[in-house]
Amino acid sequence: MAGTEREGREEGFRLQGSLLFLLALLVFVFLWEGLVRWRRYPSFILPSPGQVWARFLTVAADGTLCWHTRITLAEITGGLLLGVSAATLLGYAVAKSRVLERLISPYIVASQAIPIVAIAPLLVIWFGFGGLSKVLVCALMVFFPALVNTVVGLRSVEEDLMALMRSLQASRWQVFTMLELPAALPVLLGGLKVGVTLAVIGAVVGEFVGADRGLGFLINLSRGILDTPLLFVALFSQVAIALALYLAVSWLESRLIRW
Repeated sequence: MAGTEREGREEGFRLQGSLLFLLALLVFVFLWEGLVRWRRYPSFILPSPGQVWARFLTVAADGTLCWHTRITLAEITGGLLLGVSAATLLGYAVAKSRVLERLISPYIVASQAIPIVAIAPLLVIWFGFGGLSKVLVCALMVFFPALVNTVVGLRSVEEDLMALMRSLQASRWQVFTMLELPAALPVLLGGLKVGVTLAVIGAVVGEFVGADRGLGFLINLSRGILDTPLLFVALFSQVAIALALYLAVSWLESRLIRW
């Protein structure tokens, strides 16, 4: 009974959150439309929601938006897989070795002091204008938060539980899968929520620097020809990808750490 009541409350909270989101979206669109009508802005300065919607239908119908979105999404996925995998492996090693932490921490922190917009042109020069340079930019954006959360999560395991596993003569793999990973999972998934939004930014920044496809290229193109409605379509598509990935991680979190 208690579990059923708790699930019912959670379902109610989700429904309430969805309704509030829709209400906030309607208010935003209403204020946007009111501002355009009041100030009489031309479409190349600030298009109305109706003009953006019409442009969306046009590029969606001819396949342009789908093609560019698919390319950006592939870069984001590759960057997430690469960045999270590298950060998890290195984070595990750092969490287990204070010497390694003191050795590489200054370099990791120093790398975060360099803006990604300064690194992206170098990656494009070194790895070309293809998807690889964009994947590497995404991976760099994701790497640091994933690394920090991996270290924090693994070090949050209680020492008494570690001593219990040692007394049971558990192997390194058993300790990791049965104790460390479940204990660190909430922190790891929290870092992944941050990482998915940063990966979207990384892909678009990489496409800004040099690309002939993707949502970043579409934003650059629409800016150059003063097609502001198309620019809004590309921006909102970017937001939709970030929101979808965030919700996917939240759903995964609700399934993996239901306990």
